[in-house]
Amino acid sequence: MMQPVWIAAGGLALTLGVVGVFLPLLPTVPFLLLSAFCFGRGSSRLHRWLLQHRVFGPPIEDWIESGAISRGAKKLATVSILATFGVSLSLGVGGEFLIVQAVALGGVVLFILTRPDA
Repeated sequence: MMQPVWIAAGGLALTLGVVGVFLPLLPTVPFLLLSAFCFGRGSSRLHRWLLQHRVFGPPIEDWIESGAISRGAKKLATVSILATFGVSLSLGVGGEFLIVQAVALGGVVLFILTRPDA
């Protein structure tokens, strides 16, 4: 009964992950991990396809096996986060928002950079 819900949630997460490849504000790997989780609950065929995918599979496997993130992904994420903060600065976003954003994005960068390299 829940199988279609898990498959739909996995499809949505995968879609957001793919969009995140092109849109720096959206993280890719967390959505891929969520997609793998959902597909694992809803469809063994889709779960297997995702884990064996030549692009999506390796980051998921790296995370599952050792909580690792590739150096390239770390660099891309850090640059994207800095670009996002730079856009906020250039748009003249209010100081209170910038502080909140800096703390949140700083936490994300700290988390990413302290993961092992894949």
